[in-house]
Amino acid sequence: MRPSDEARAEAVGMHGPRGEDVPKAPDVFSPASLGPLRLRNRVIKAATFEGATPDGLVTGRLVDYHLRPAAGGVGMTTVAYCAVAPEGRTERRQIWMRPEAVPGLRGLTEAVHGEGAAVSAQLGHAGPVADARSNRLPALAPGRRFNPLGMRRTRAATAEDLRGVVRAHARAARLAAESGFDAVELHLGHNYLASAFLSPLLNGRDDAWGGDLAGRAKLARDIGRAVRDEVGDRVAITAKLNMTDGVRGGLAVEDSVQVARWLEEDGSVDALALTAGSSLLNPMYLFRGDAPLAEFAAAFPPPQRLGIRLFGGRFLRAYPYEEAYLLPLARRFTHLATPLILLGGISERATMDRAMAEGFAFVAMARALLREPDLVRRVEADPATPSLCIHCNRCMPTIYSGTHCPVREEA
Repeated sequence: MRPSDEARAEAVGMHGPRGEDVPKAPDVFSPASLGPLRLRNRVIKAATFEGATPDGLVTGRLVDYHLRPAAGGVGMTTVAYCAVAPEGRTERRQIWMRPEAVPGLRGLTEAVHGEGAAVSAQLGHAGPVADARSNRLPALAPGRRFNPLGMRRTRAATAEDLRGVVRAHARAARLAAESGFDAVELHLGHNYLASAFLSPLLNGRDDAWGGDLAGRAKLARDIGRAVRDEVGDRVAITAKLNMTDGVRGGLAVEDSVQVARWLEEDGSVDALALTAGSSLLNPMYLFRGDAPLAEFAAAFPPPQRLGIRLFGGRFLRAYPYEEAYLLPLARRFTHLATPLILLGGISERATMDRAMAEGFAFVAMARALLREPDLVRRVEADPATPSLCIHCNRCMPTIYSGTHCPVREEA
């Protein structure tokens, strides 16, 4: 099974082989196909953990969180993070996909649809990024290593563990479809479990799940095929794929391009969201801008607070912010027929237009929409509208108390 003919034709037309006439780039605010789904425009609210599910179930606060950008004009909003198994949560206050969660999720999807937007569920297994102490369950990984996030050692996943993770993704996708989601996003990035297996730095296995790139990609590919087999074309399937881990010895862009080719050949995804960085080893490589060490330290109890103040700079390394900062890497993927989603520093109309001109099918926004949930609608009305996001990243530590923009509240 391949991406829908319409979406595939749009992608090929935009990417156009060299030497051929390339059609005019589409308007970012024109409707677009994403697999079986038709979106009202090409702007997606990227997955950003909401910190609004203290009991691992939908709350009114979570619904409101997604209603704001839906009413603000995005084509689709993404619920993050929906773990496929209890040990796959980054910490215990997260949704994990089970029948008990379906009624609340159905209410959320109906509310978002009422605003004219589509809604996607980000599905994944946190693997070595999981807080084993919080979850009270071992964190799975390619091998044993100390995890400072949970102050525990990870457990090397067995072959049966991994087959169970694959089945859990298929089951979670089915529940997402039953809950009214229009799409699912498979989390293959940031050194969550599938991404950790892709990394030669983290995956030193010598079995079928390790070794060369084909072995390291087995888990990601098995997940994609299992989800496609389970839901078919009932929902669109996207994957968030690391282009690079941003650490020495991690996944390199050349290997990521090959993984993307395999996913395309498998026909398991309708679009790829291209990301970067490691939540385990180098999180700011994805976010760019200021590294809010003081705010992160304040979010933790005193012993950890001191450690963050003293050593946090080694983990939260600041990178300069610029518009479309992942674009240079993402260009390496534009020869693919699979539609691509560009993220990373998308906050202005000119950047959106540039993405369309370079062959990307969609753009994804996150932090700018925390500051201004209605930014998309205002940019559509007036292309000169500037984003008020200052890229201070002070929103990042608020995930522990309910994700929000502190600057917006202070304004």
